[in-house]
Amino acid sequence: MNPSKILNIAHRGASGYAPEHTLAAYELGEKMKGDYIEVDLQMTKDGILIAMHDEKVDRTTDGTGFVKDMTLAEIKGLDAGSWFNAAYPEKAKPEYAGLTVPTLEEVIERFGTGSCYYIETKAPEIYPGMERELLYVLKKHKLTGQNAPPGKVLVQSFSAPSLLKMHELDPAIPLIQLIIYSEPATISETEIQAIKEYAMGVGARYTRIDRNYMEKVRKNDLMIHPYTVNAKADMERLLDWGATGIFTNFPDLLNEVLENRKS
Repeated sequence: MNPSKILNIAHRGASGYAPEHTLAAYELGEKMKGDYIEVDLQMTKDGILIAMHDEKVDRTTDGTGFVKDMTLAEIKGLDAGSWFNAAYPEKAKPEYAGLTVPTLEEVIERFGTGSCYYIETKAPEIYPGMERELLYVLKKHKLTGQNAPPGKVLVQSFSAPSLLKMHELDPAIPLIQLIIYSEPATISETEIQAIKEYAMGVGARYTRIDRNYMEKVRKNDLMIHPYTVNAKADMERLLDWGATGIFTNFPDLLNEVLENRKS
């Protein structure tokens, strides 16, 4: 991973243009020069890791219920695209109707080791063994281990225990600690030093952080990847403050901003 490169992270794929966490959204993210495919993980009743943000299927499919109570076969029977056409008629495409929820393996099989993956362990406390299963899939596809190219995978989580487990299982995988702030963000030196024990960076909602926060994090040699930034002015401001990567639903827009800053 090039430490001087600003990462363009396609949030749930190019989810501003296509149904989030579908192969269509990930393909669009790649076309729009996203550096990383972001995959949020949930785990089915039969132990398969799938790409989905919520613990329930209700918001992004035509089904109802918790992922943990459904088998992969049941998940695969759901329509994961039609909701997008209904919610965003101006961006609707006939081919989005009937899209299925991909497994992590299907995503990696589709994009291979030529792409980079930014993977989040979601709700790991309700999915025992999630970290071990993630590591198994990554090793199987040669994205981690002795001969794996560096920087192909980043793993993030709001759960420090989940990240510590990942660090214990494979210390070579770069980790990002996500932090939720209900008020304007502050972070102490003690917190920073604790995070540095296992992670290489932090992520926080861009509306909660300011220049001082970002400078403090960067001064301690941690990366910072604010989320989810969809307006040019916000992108520019965060880059001026020292962001080392940005999550966006519109990777084409961020790419435009980054290109303009080079010239």
